[in-house]
Amino acid sequence: MTVPCYTHTHRVTFDETNLVGNVYFAQYLHWQGHCRELFLIDCAPTVVKALQERSLAMVTVSCSVDYYAECFALDTITIRMSLHATAGNRITMAFEFDRDGQLVAKGRQIVACMTETDGRLVPADVPFELDEALRAYR
Repeated sequence: MTVPCYTHTHRVTFDETNLVGNVYFAQYLHWQGHCRELFLIDCAPTVVKALQERSLAMVTVSCSVDYYAECFALDTITIRMSLHATAGNRITMAFEFDRDGQLVAKGRQIVACMTETDGRLVPADVPFELDEALRAYR
């Protein structure tokens, strides 16, 4: 990626692999979630507080991963997240998974900012702190 990225490094563990020995496909989605949450902790801590207090919800609307090479236990994977787009209450993030300089997968995730009103989730504006934090990754 040539755009600015939030970077998270992950060491693959044996429990993240299948019987064949490669990383189980769903782990990449799990890692996207870790990267997203660590970004919030590092760059938008008041958003984390709002999530904990349940005054804000970030609902995953869609997610996907395209795979290019297999990964295995004890591999070190660098996950790079960038902002792809924002529209209304939705944020689209792009992910790249790299092992030793090789692109092994790409992913995308769309989340919607929501709040609870009368027992229902309704769209909410992207919090100011999050919008500001995301600007660095456009």
